[in-house]
Amino acid sequence: MKNRWLIALSGVGIHISIGSVYSWSVFNLPLASTYAWENSWAGQTFGEGSAIAMTFSLAIFFLGISAAIMGRFVERRGPRVSGMVAASFFGSGMILAGIGTWIGNIYLLWLGYGVLGGIGLGVGYITPVSTLIKWFPDRRGLATGLAIMGFGFGSTIASVSFNGIIEGYSIPAAFFVMGSIYFVVMLGSALYLERPPQDWMPEGFKEAIASGKKQAVKDLSQMTANEAVKKPFFWGLWSMMFINISCGIGVIYSASPLAQESIGLTAAEAAAVVGAMALFNGLGRIGWASFSDYLGRGNTYLTFFVVQIAAFALLPNITSVILFQIVLYTILTCYGGGFATLPAFIGDLFGTKELGAIHGYVLTAWALAGIVGPQLTARLHSATGSYEITLYIFAGAFIVALSVAVMMKAYIKRATSRQAANVQGEMNTQGLVGAQS
Repeated sequence: MKNRWLIALSGVGIHISIGSVYSWSVFNLPLASTYAWENSWAGQTFGEGSAIAMTFSLAIFFLGISAAIMGRFVERRGPRVSGMVAASFFGSGMILAGIGTWIGNIYLLWLGYGVLGGIGLGVGYITPVSTLIKWFPDRRGLATGLAIMGFGFGSTIASVSFNGIIEGYSIPAAFFVMGSIYFVVMLGSALYLERPPQDWMPEGFKEAIASGKKQAVKDLSQMTANEAVKKPFFWGLWSMMFINISCGIGVIYSASPLAQESIGLTAAEAAAVVGAMALFNGLGRIGWASFSDYLGRGNTYLTFFVVQIAAFALLPNITSVILFQIVLYTILTCYGGGFATLPAFIGDLFGTKELGAIHGYVLTAWALAGIVGPQLTARLHSATGSYEITLYIFAGAFIVALSVAVMMKAYIKRATSRQAANVQGEMNTQGLVGAQS
């Protein structure tokens, strides 16, 4: 029997590696100043900066798409095999990106980092989740929060490492060195991953349930992925995630210029604010997910949206540097917390039968939001000349998300009542049969 905390640590190892994607901005200026891609087809079509940014967009797009397509593969082949596949795609994608920058070919950069790396991101993201939920039936939120926390913190580690190698050696060296390290870390983590035995529970948990000290999590249903996507509450969950991710990515995308325009920070001061965002993104993942074990997943999402309605409405009018940072970092905790609480919420609603596949389907919201969030923010800023209208629109979007969350909460309450009534009916029937016998 393997140690479940080491299983969780293996999940963190995978997510810290693939979380490096959020440090992509480190490459923007070095790539723009080193390569004359504006003369290529890519530069003429997208513009030099947009052509480089396309690498990140491709990575996020293929993350969402591969998570949806490969979810069944993860469930069928298990976490060890799927983790090895993720390591192979992500590691080889980084190496190919290094070759592309070595010879100055942006298309190899797109193929390596964007396509192959993006597939590795998607498979690696969902690989540990369903396994961890099975190892932690007593603390689902904490388990998934631990792994997905790694994704938030991964960018902090990666940005320092990438920047140091770029300044000390070269851009290709950054891809070669870090790609090799990530491959080794992900492969080693994948080799330790394993599902627990059927109906396994941690030591003392069964006794605690029997004595009434603790209650086992009762899933509302056990559905396949194909059954889940036909349910309205699947699309309710999808829409909540789409709004939360779109607005969160929009803030991440515009954080530096927003800080400079709103409260007059210098570029260096704004960069420091942006650097701290990754910390709160990671803390929000472990904090909110753990909190959801006690508050309940539905109530946690309600809290996300109420907090963010107020935060986005306040942000355009803040002039205090400290208050601006408090509100901004609060938004980032909710953004990260939405990701980390999602797998446990899926388990509560649809069970663990095909959790990885369902999780992958919901993450298509991330693929679409990765395009909509930055594009909407950029276009609105271009049209209005400020971020004020954009932030108010985001606040309005969270009112829609809150309405969906309220309906989800009502559904969960009704379904739980029906479940309790059915259990009581079965107990009464069994008691009657026993009395007759």
